[in-house]
Amino acid sequence: MSVPLSLDEEARLYSTNAERERYESLATLYGIIVALDYLERAYVRDSVTAVEYSPACTRLLSQYKTMLKLVGDDVPSIEEFMSRYRMDLPAALHRLKVGVPATVEHSSEAGPETGKWVAETTQSFITFMDALKLRLRAKDQLHPILQELVTGYARFKGSKDWEGRSKMVSWLITLNGMKASEEITEEQSRQLLFDVDHAYAEFFRSLSGKDD
Repeated sequence: MSVPLSLDEEARLYSTNAERERYESLATLYGIIVALDYLERAYVRDSVTAVEYSPACTRLLSQYKTMLKLVGDDVPSIEEFMSRYRMDLPAALHRLKVGVPATVEHSSEAGPETGKWVAETTQSFITFMDALKLRLRAKDQLHPILQELVTGYARFKGSKDWEGRSKMVSWLITLNGMKASEEITEEQSRQLLFDVDHAYAEFFRSLSGKDD
């Protein structure tokens, strides 16, 4: 005798942990695309400023690239994925194909701080923090990324007065004094991540004209 189906019972899409992680990754990718489409439309309507849009868009694009690696063969192309789940989000699709924020795609010499520089520096922040979270510890792994970050960060007017700059320069000096294969400690890594994350928040607040 068959067991009656309960309409109140949750339908499981998976039976193993691997399948659960697969569906969670696909759901995260779906959410990133939806969020990106909202952001693109908000920017076009001037609901968000360029300095608010650029770092948010850069972070979503970075998260998209990371998730694409995790889902692997489940997503042969972004067009196929969006078609499979009936995602009619042309603004997001265009941004994913271009791969950079609209402020970079349509950058002008008139406003470098609200365009290319913001996107590049935001990407440098994200790349360096991701490196620390992935447990990269050696000087030859961290020094080049931090150097690129500090160089881009220093281009902004007023950055010399930002607390984050002096801390990042101090870390750059620390790494510079180490041998190429030498590694920072776990405690140093946590402090470095904390300092860089603080500098990123300060960077964004300064560009947005917001104080603590």
